[in-house]
Amino acid sequence: MFSGQEKLDMGKNTMRLLCTSLSLALICWLAEGTLSKTDAKKGATKKLEEKTLHSDKNVQDRGLVVVDPKAKDIILEHRSYCSKKMKERHFSGDVLGYVTPWNSHGYDIAKIFGNKFTLISPVWLQVKRRGKERFQFTGLHDADKGWMKDVRKTSKNIKIVPRILFDGWTYQDFETVFGSEDEIEELSESMVLLAKNENFDGFVVEVWSQLGNQKQTELIHLLIHLSEALREAQLKLILVIPPAVAPGTNQPGMFTKKEFDQLASAIDSFSLMTYDYSTPQRPGPNSPLPWVRACVQVLDPDSKWRNKILLGLNFYGMDYSALGASGEPILGSRYIETLKEHKPKIVWDEQIAEHYFEYKKNKGGKHAVFYPTLKSIQLRVELAKELGTGISIWELGQGLDYFYDLL
Repeated sequence: MFSGQEKLDMGKNTMRLLCTSLSLALICWLAEGTLSKTDAKKGATKKLEEKTLHSDKNVQDRGLVVVDPKAKDIILEHRSYCSKKMKERHFSGDVLGYVTPWNSHGYDIAKIFGNKFTLISPVWLQVKRRGKERFQFTGLHDADKGWMKDVRKTSKNIKIVPRILFDGWTYQDFETVFGSEDEIEELSESMVLLAKNENFDGFVVEVWSQLGNQKQTELIHLLIHLSEALREAQLKLILVIPPAVAPGTNQPGMFTKKEFDQLASAIDSFSLMTYDYSTPQRPGPNSPLPWVRACVQVLDPDSKWRNKILLGLNFYGMDYSALGASGEPILGSRYIETLKEHKPKIVWDEQIAEHYFEYKKNKGGKHAVFYPTLKSIQLRVELAKELGTGISIWELGQGLDYFYDLL
């Protein structure tokens, strides 16, 4: 067995190797101007089919979870999830799924596959500070009571925990609240009252990154107080946290083991953002598997609170252009359209455990797309099982329907 420090050192060494290998791979991609023959022949072949009927078998039994998928098979099968087993769970830990108002397919996914989730977080709410001990909650116009009822009908144990942002808060607002127990008390009571009035089961709070690395002691005090107030009312508090290893480096992130240890007993779950590893200036994978592992091990090397960590899975991808260091998110629908148009060869990178492909726009130059596949998701679900964590998915409307066979 390894000590906590040895595990920490192993995680850091893994990150050093990963950063070096990724840098070399990306330099090669940006320097190389050519495309494969497969990409060059696009366009002339017949229209590719999509199955619209559901299947009796899951994606594993259909032989679709592979390192060498064909574009035509993804196009054909992506809508065809297993209707016979959509209520069965293959993952025993907590599964949090985010849903956004601007991507309505996620609302349907939450109803169809409700049994596979323990927590659903609609991205609805903001809290604003309006003066001394006065807080206003906005975004309730997005709250859909009928949908909440339908989701709960699908799964009796599911908890609906809307995400809440500290919107428009100045540094002075935070300082004032941190410095006053009355302010903290009022905020906590207001959030409990909101949850009771709106029939929420708690909240996902996204606030940590707003202050950078400042005022951490005070923020921890606020979060513990808030968590205690919610727990007393039998409500949950999930905290969104940035990755413990800063992307592209082997340096600590903004939320480290020190902060985790102080909050772990108070917070119900931590939604760990193990995605967005790459940027347009540094194009590459969304979530390299060794980095994901390191982020969990650095936070909790002794596996004391692993069940509270919800390892983040991205159900979106990134489309990078070699011209002008630009890139933009790509969702499932546009991913399928890009596969249809360019019929690319999909490449598996064993080290990062992600697929990618290249294509060329008429006048837009060379592009590389990193988007999750059944194989990349399966390996991350298996990693979560191995590490003893839960899972959080950003977000349900962005993926392909057959992804949910894996949960």
